[in-house]
Amino acid sequence: MQFLKPGFTHKDLLAIPDEKLPELASEVREVILDTVMKNGGHLGSSLCAVELIISMLRNFDPFNDRIIFDVGHQSYAYKILTDRFDKFPTLRLKDGLCGFPRRSESPCDHFNTGHSSTSISAALGYAKARDLLGENRNIIAFIGDASLINGLALEALNYVQETKTKIIIILNDNKHSISNRIGGFSTLLAKLSANNFYNATKNSIRKICLSLPNGKRLYEHLSGFRDHVKNLLIPENFFDDLGINYWGPFDGHDLKTCDTIFELAKNYERPVLLHFNTIKGKGFPDAEKNPTKFHQVAPKSSGKKSRTWSEAASQIMESLANHDNRIVCFTAAMVTGVKLENFSRNFPERFFDVGIAESHMLTMAAGLAAGGMKPWVFIYSTFLQRAMDQLMHDIALQNLPVVLMVDRAGLVGSDGDTHQGLLDISWSRAIPNLEIYSPCDENSLRQAMQIAAKRNAPTLIRYPRGNIPETNLEAKFSAITKISDGEKYALLGHGIMLEIMLKARELAIKKNLTPPAVYNIQRIKPLDTNLLSEIIKRYEIIATLEENYLAGGLGEAIAAFISEHQSHARLFRFGVPDVCVQHATSEQQRELFGLTPENIISKIYA
Repeated sequence: MQFLKPGFTHKDLLAIPDEKLPELASEVREVILDTVMKNGGHLGSSLCAVELIISMLRNFDPFNDRIIFDVGHQSYAYKILTDRFDKFPTLRLKDGLCGFPRRSESPCDHFNTGHSSTSISAALGYAKARDLLGENRNIIAFIGDASLINGLALEALNYVQETKTKIIIILNDNKHSISNRIGGFSTLLAKLSANNFYNATKNSIRKICLSLPNGKRLYEHLSGFRDHVKNLLIPENFFDDLGINYWGPFDGHDLKTCDTIFELAKNYERPVLLHFNTIKGKGFPDAEKNPTKFHQVAPKSSGKKSRTWSEAASQIMESLANHDNRIVCFTAAMVTGVKLENFSRNFPERFFDVGIAESHMLTMAAGLAAGGMKPWVFIYSTFLQRAMDQLMHDIALQNLPVVLMVDRAGLVGSDGDTHQGLLDISWSRAIPNLEIYSPCDENSLRQAMQIAAKRNAPTLIRYPRGNIPETNLEAKFSAITKISDGEKYALLGHGIMLEIMLKARELAIKKNLTPPAVYNIQRIKPLDTNLLSEIIKRYEIIATLEENYLAGGLGEAIAAFISEHQSHARLFRFGVPDVCVQHATSEQQRELFGLTPENIISKIYA
C-alpha cells in the first residue's frame, strides 16, 4: 500500500496531496473489506463513509474535537485513520478492536455507541459541557443508516434550539438502515435531495463567494438570504423550523466538496446539519448491488451451514398465519435479520416494518391487539431493551395478546457489549401477565409458538443466535421436562444450555461420578412449582445454567423457591456475572463465564 503503513496516524492525512486522496480511500476500503470478510462485521455502512471520514479528519482534530458516531458500525475507516491501523486486523476478535466506538479503546472515541440514534443527544451534552467549562472545540454528531428517524434522535433535534449552542450534525444518507429506510421522514430527505434548482442555485452562490477575497465570510453573511431563497423553493424544511440550519445535499464521495463544507461548518456560529448522499457498499460491487445482504457479514466458516433459529421461527410463523387471519407481524428495520422476507411477501397487508423505532412498534402492536388482532413482534433481545416501558405499560398492564419473538437472546459473540441478549429474562420476569418460554430445539419452539397463538395474554419467546439443533428432544410440551434421570445431583437449564447439561452428564459418567439428572425448563415464567417442589426434595445438589445475567435470572428464581420452601438442597448458579460482556466468540464467552461442562462438573462435585 502506498499510504497506509505501520504507525499511520490521522496527522499523516494532511501530508497527502488532494489529488492522491482517492487512492487513500481505495486503500482504506481494501483494508475494511479484507478484515470484515475474515472476521465478520458491518460492511456496507463502513464502505460508504470512507470519504466523509477522511475529509472530517482533515478538518477536525479527533483529540480535541468531539466526534460521535451513530450508528457506531460506520466507524471502521475512523478506526483505521485514528492511530489504529496496525490493530485493525483484530477487529471483533477477543482482546482486539471493538466493532463499535469505545472510549476505553482510544482517546479519539468520545462516546460508546452500538444502538442507533444516540449521537445528537450526546453531542448536545458535550456541547453544553464545552460551554460551561469555557472550552474551545467542535462537537460533531455523525449520524446515518436511518438512525435519524428514531424517536430519540427526533427528541434531540427538537431540543437543539433550546440549548442555544452550536453542534455540527453530519447526516450520512445512504438511503438504507439495514434494508430500505422506512417512513415519511425518508420522503422528506428525498425531497430535499431532489430539488435540483435550489441545489444548483446554492452551488453557484458558493462557488462565486469562494472565488472572492474573504469569500468565506461573505458566504456566511449570505446565509440569511440563502434561507429566504430556500423557503421559497422548499417551504417545508423540517430542520430550519427546529432552529438547525440545513445544508445540502452534497456528494459524500466528493472529497473536495466535503472539505469545503466542513471548512464552512467550522466557521459557522449556528447549529448546522450537513446532508451528504452516499452509496451503501461503495467500492465493492456486490455490496452496492445488494446493500441489505452486505450490511453485516459473518466471519468465514468452513462448517456445515444448517437452518438457523430465525429461519425456523419465521417458517412456523407463516404456518400459524395461514390458519389465523388475525395474526400480523412486526419488525424494526430487521426484516432480513429475523428472516421475515417470505412473510412480508406472502402477507403484505399483515406485515409492518416500522424502521428503527422499537418503542413505537410495541405500542402500535398493543393498539392492534386492543383492536382485535394478534400481533407478533420479532425483535433482537438487545433492541427490546429500548422498549421495556412499552412492554410493561402498554401491553402487560392491559393484558393484551402480543407475542414477542426475542431473537439473539443470550451471548451473541463478536458484536460486543452493546448487543448481548442478557437482560430479557431478568427484566421480563418482573412483568405481570407475561409468560416466558425458552425452547431448546425446533419442536419446542413450535410448541411454544402454538401455545402463544392460543393465549389471550402477552407471551415472550426467547431463542439464541445461530443454528438450531437438528435433534428434537421434546416430544410433548412440558414446562419442565426430565431429560435424564439421576441421583443426588440435578442440572436445571433452558434453551441452548440443554446441550451443555447433556455434555456435563456425559463427562460425569466418563469420570465415574454419579450421573446428574438433567431437567429442561421450557417455561421460565410461571415455573412449574409442583415439579420444582419434587426436584428440590429429591436432589441434594442442584445447578442452574442460563445465558442470562445471574441477577434476576432463572437461578435467582429457583434460589428464592428453595429458600421459601425451606429446602436443604445446595444450589450452584451458572450464568453471566455483573459485567459488560466484551466482544469474542460465543464459545470464548462461555468459557470465560464457566458455562462449560468441565467447569460445571468440577464445581458441583468438588
